[in-house]
Amino acid sequence: MFAAERRQLILEMVRANGAVSLRELARVVQTSEVTVRRDVRALEAEGLLDRRHGGAVLPGGFTRESGFPQKSHLATAEKTAIADLAAGLVEEGEAIVVGAGTTTQELARRLARVPGLTVVTNSLLVAQALAHANRVEVVMTGGTLRGSNYALVGSGAEQSLQGLRVSRAFLSGSGLTAERGLSTSNMLSASVDRALVQAAAEVVVLADHTKLGTDTMFQTVPTDLITRLVTDEPPAHDDRAVTELQALADQGVQIAVAGQSGGAAGGDTAPAGRQPRRDMPLPGPRRGQVPGAGPQLRSATVLGEQSPGERARVADLRRR
Repeated sequence: MFAAERRQLILEMVRANGAVSLRELARVVQTSEVTVRRDVRALEAEGLLDRRHGGAVLPGGFTRESGFPQKSHLATAEKTAIADLAAGLVEEGEAIVVGAGTTTQELARRLARVPGLTVVTNSLLVAQALAHANRVEVVMTGGTLRGSNYALVGSGAEQSLQGLRVSRAFLSGSGLTAERGLSTSNMLSASVDRALVQAAAEVVVLADHTKLGTDTMFQTVPTDLITRLVTDEPPAHDDRAVTELQALADQGVQIAVAGQSGGAAGGDTAPAGRQPRRDMPLPGPRRGQVPGAGPQLRSATVLGEQSPGERARVADLRRR
């Protein structure tokens, strides 16, 4: 294990437990206490943890990273709507990669009904959701288990993806901006996500509106590599999310906005149940892409240019 990987795992253990002994750290990262002590000293110099006799603890006021139990209860309706819409991109007999996350887990539950599908993933949660799907083949990467999100990370996961080629990658993350693209707060997760992107012809990002305009530490997918974004309808008061959606569209990202039960943008009334929204204008094909080639979002329209009415809808979203 590389030093950077060891230190990331050490930091995650301290964040998860508050305090960890050097002996336990050495056992988990499979190295000597002398090496772990050196890693702890380096992390302390960066202000990421504090050394104590025989171990390491969280520094004062350090915020722990949210784990799966906390994330699974955030924006659940939005994630469900996003997963419903994103599942429409996947066709019979395809081979895809699906990254770790609570939104991708929701997507996996819907993919269980797609016959002849092959899903490559580093997520135990995604694999579990597809475990009993008779017509879906699941291929898992190698790697080291990251317990906070039940994902396999590290050099083993990255090496197992070398030479792989699939039609599409479905990824989530901690933040998404037009300037920097998709990002996450964990170095090892970011590195595996980049390897997943390299294996795919197209990249589909699943991100609810709370992640729009948020930039976190490690970039995973730059904006120019994102083919599509599937998100939900931003609240009327969320100008930042609306502005970010328009900026992403301006940079060539195809955007599909999934609605929820109840109302819709511009005062329209949606039918009962979740319905995909089509108010956000989408850009045309990227440079070098044949118009109409490849699967299209079944619930969203790809527009080459914005008409005056479409621009008015975006302006109305901004005012709200």
